This record gives sequence, structure tokens and C-alpha cells, in this order.
Amino acid sequence: DVPECIGVYRKDEMKSMPRRGVIYTIAPSPVDSNTIWAGTDDGLIHITKNGGRDWADVTPPALTSWSKVSLMDASHTDKLTAYAAVNRIRLDDLRPHIYRTRDGGKTWKEIVNGLPNDPINVVKEDPIVPGLLFAGSERAVYVSFDDGEHWQPLRMNMPATSIRDLVIKDNDIVVATHGRSFWIMDDITPLRQIATGKAAGSTVLYKPQTACRVRWNMNSDPPLPPDEPAGENPPDGAIIDYYLSEQTNTVITLDIEDAAGNIIRRYSSADTLYAVPAVNIPLYWVRPQQQLSGAAGAHRFVWDLHYQPINQPPAYSMGAIFENTPPAPTGPWVMPGIYNVLLTVNGKTYTQPLKVVMDPRVKTTYADLQLQ
Repeated sequence: DVPECIGVYRKDEMKSMPRRGVIYTIAPSPVDSNTIWAGTDDGLIHITKNGGRDWADVTPPALTSWSKVSLMDASHTDKLTAYAAVNRIRLDDLRPHIYRTRDGGKTWKEIVNGLPNDPINVVKEDPIVPGLLFAGSERAVYVSFDDGEHWQPLRMNMPATSIRDLVIKDNDIVVATHGRSFWIMDDITPLRQIATGKAAGSTVLYKPQTACRVRWNMNSDPPLPPDEPAGENPPDGAIIDYYLSEQTNTVITLDIEDAAGNIIRRYSSADTLYAVPAVNIPLYWVRPQQQLSGAAGAHRFVWDLHYQPINQPPAYSMGAIFENTPPAPTGPWVMPGIYNVLLTVNGKTYTQPLKVVMDPRVKTTYADLQLQ
């Protein structure tokens, strides 16, 4: 119901007023078109199971007036499961509040273990892996691998800013902030593999997502000035993630094999960084070189989808990108197809398949690609 008017009331009058509110969030069930959840800015949650003809109040008992149900998300696999992010900052409550129901709103559980005192604005379930949850607070992004039972930060290089919404698009997370623009975390396939238990062990080579053979930068002019606002492109190649539980003191290698078992690209933690020669461009255009790391922790490495380069001084295109201009490749592009990624650590080799596809905008035939 829409309130008839907006008035000014004394505090004692407000206590006796019936609770109303603006519908702040709507969450249709992806698995049942008749099931829809709705939350208000005054702490009410309702559900309809017949497409909106009838609604039932299923508000958790802990929610009081002035609790804002800022965002709800319906499960992608179970019509009775839903999540609600509740912001109670208007009550001077700076604690996190996320609620989960698995029985259509009959009962709710608050799932905030591991979250700091930081109001939550958004909670979303991964559409591919049930129980993989992401939450946005007034300062950071968090992840849960066990349906909200435990949370940990996923902030990485994001500034401390208010997260107002997030969307999982294919294999990426897109985050909308209040005042600090949009941010994208490229490739969350490692997080999905952790959530499904497919990434256990002291050394893990995650299965890479499909890599698209795309020409990353077709600009032929000098780059934008460093102070010109501009978005950042995703990595230009195949993203390869791996994890080491402890530092290794031996050389580790990363090999790319073609379908015939031929090694077409090799990286090593013993590789030496090349010296940038005298070039007629500002050195702040040049992309920092990556090196395979044997340190403990999670690592991300990008293969540029080219064969082994010729051993010669690097050259850089005038069509540059500020602090992200790679050297011009001297090895040919790989063909679309299936490749193998081999990570060798302490004498043991870990293998994952990698699929490479063409840029869908390119209509060059397979035979012509082979000629190239």
C-alpha cells in the first residue's frame, strides 16, 4: 500500500503508528516465476507464491522499524531460499546484518560470522555455484564459500568505499559504489572451484576459464593523458591462477602445450626481466613485467596467447595505454583450440585444460588463420 501522505510526528506517536515503508528491493525467484520476495525501507519482508495475487508477511522477528532491507536475492536453485541485506544505520546500529531463509520465510538465520562492524548494503548468490555468496558493505566486498556461515574479505586493491550493488556477469563481478565509480573483478572461476571443493591441496592450479583471442588495443594514436578518466580493460590473454601453501625455494615453471603435446610457451620463476631499451615514448607508458612467483599465496599470471617470442629487444607501439603498454609480440597468435597448462612445483606437475576461442567479431576462416 502507498502511504496517503508524508507527515511530521513526535517520537511517542511514531511508536504506536502501524509500520509502513517504501518497497526498496524486489527479488523474483529464478526457478519459479510465481515466487517473488519484497523488502521495505522500514524492515518488512513479504513473499508471494502466486505471482503477486497474495502476499504474506515473513519479516524476521529481529527486524524493527527503521531497519532498511536494502537488497534481497532469491536463490538460483531453490525457490524457498532467499537472502536479505539489512542496513540499520538509522538506528545507530553499525553492525552487519544478513539474513537467510531456506523454508520460504518461516524461519530466518542471521549469517554474519567473520564480518566486521560495518553495515551491509547488498548480498548476492553466485548464479552458478549454490552457497557462494558475495556481500557489499559501507567499506568493502566480502565472500562466503559456505552459504554465509563464514565470511572473509575480498577487497584486494579496491578503495574503502560504500558498495551499493553488485552483479555477477558470466565469470566477473561488477560492483557499483557510492562515489567511487564501477569496479570489476575479472574471472571468479577460482572462487567457484574453492566453493565446490575442487581446489584442495598444498598446491593448486585452477582450471582456467575460456580465453578469447582478441586484439586488446586497436588504438593507433598516442594514449589519453594520464589525468583523463578512463576505464581499465580486462587482462589481454588467458588468465592462469594458482596457489602455493608455502614458499618454494626451487624453480617453478609454467608451460603451455598444444593438442599434440608440443610446448609452445614456457615461463619460469628463474626468468630475468628484460631491460627496456631507449625508446621514443615516455617510460610511464610501459606495462610492468610479470614474473612467475614461487611465494606462498594466491597468484595470477596472464599468457598473451602467442608462441614463444624472438629473443630481441622489445618494441612498443605508439598506440599506448598509460602504465599498461605491452611490448609488440614477435611470436604468432595461437590457433583457436584446446591447450594444456602445466605448472611444475617441487618436481610435481599439475595440469589443466585451456580452451581458446576467436573474437566472435572476427570472421576470418580457420584456413586463413593457419596461413597467418
